[in-house]
Amino acid sequence: MRAREEFSRYASQYGTHNVIQTKVAQRLVANTPDKPRRILDLGCGNGTLFSSIDWELESFVGVDFSAAMLEHHPISSQTELILGDFNDQKLFAQLVAFSFDRLYSASALQWADDLDGVFKSIYALNTPVSFAIFTSGTFKTLYETAGLSSILKSSDEVIGSANHHFDAQFEIVRYILEFDTVREMFRYIKRSGVSGGRRVLNFTQTKRLMESYPLNYLEFEVLFITTL
Repeated sequence: MRAREEFSRYASQYGTHNVIQTKVAQRLVANTPDKPRRILDLGCGNGTLFSSIDWELESFVGVDFSAAMLEHHPISSQTELILGDFNDQKLFAQLVAFSFDRLYSASALQWADDLDGVFKSIYALNTPVSFAIFTSGTFKTLYETAGLSSILKSSDEVIGSANHHFDAQFEIVRYILEFDTVREMFRYIKRSGVSGGRRVLNFTQTKRLMESYPLNYLEFEVLFITTL
């Protein structure tokens, strides 16, 4: 899988490039309507969400499909890390053995192969959820300049799918991240994980886009989904 290869390849550098993902995780934790003591984090990566929690935990289960990412996740006596993929039903068969107070997923579920199917599997765990999902407003100007459609679902699509399974509250938050040069911007895209390792331009197209991109920043659109 291309996404797994890219996340693993840049795992050691991820912490210096995941600026927006850190903001997203911090907001997700800050907006939690309770202080859950038993937590599941799907797509836990290098522990950005875990590091944002400022209350005492009884247990924290982190799941990620990249072994390299898990190597950088903080470890404690309350922490259990699982190498697994939320696109795989076998993972959820394993997770039913646990008891959770809340299920988090920050900046990961946009890469679900079948988001509605993943939502269905999560719903079956009968646990309150807090999700942050990047949607198609992310890199909006970049895609428009390149004459391409976003590889991400729109916020309306994600909300529609979530409404099939959850009685949830929704909030759309937009961020921008400025860069000194366009080259730095494209290096960030490659190494931060926000593209999921999905390359949609060849070298010539990328060079042309770098020359014509009109902004000194990237746009991000994140849908926050919370159930009580």
